Amino acid sequence: MILDERFGREYAGHYVFGAITWAKRSRIIQKHTKYSKATGQVECSDLVAIQAETVIASLKEQPENRPVTLEKLLDESEGVPVDLGELLGNLANRLCNVSKEETVFLSEQSGEKSQTQSSPSSDCAKSSDGPPASLETNQQEKSSSSS
Repeated sequence: MILDERFGREYAGHYVFGAITWAKRSRIIQKHTKYSKATGQVECSDLVAIQAETVIASLKEQPENRPVTLEKLLDESEGVPVDLGELLGNLANRLCNVSKEETVFLSEQSGEKSQTQSSPSSDCAKSSDGPPASLETNQQEKSSSSS
């Protein structure tokens, strides 16, 4: 992908992305997800960190000044422009076969308001009560068609 200067002169240039393995994606998710020791259910996930690490893992080449870093993707005050972050995230999701339904599901999770007050350093998304409806429907269809 070649970016012009619409996101700023600093980001203009040639970028190359590549797919990452399932194992790499799973490790990124596990690294930024807290599970209940009692139930194994997801307690919270740092979805921004998951997305940022996925972008960095799939970014194979970028301009010599290396404008996209994990630190810049995670920086809330001096980070990459929102539109550029969205573009990079969407590209990484397509390469990693994250479906539109999963993207919507993750976005909805991160947009929910937590009932507990969290500290600025542990901002977590509330976990889901189960799989997204579209996933449940697909699983039911598969099990009924394979019977």
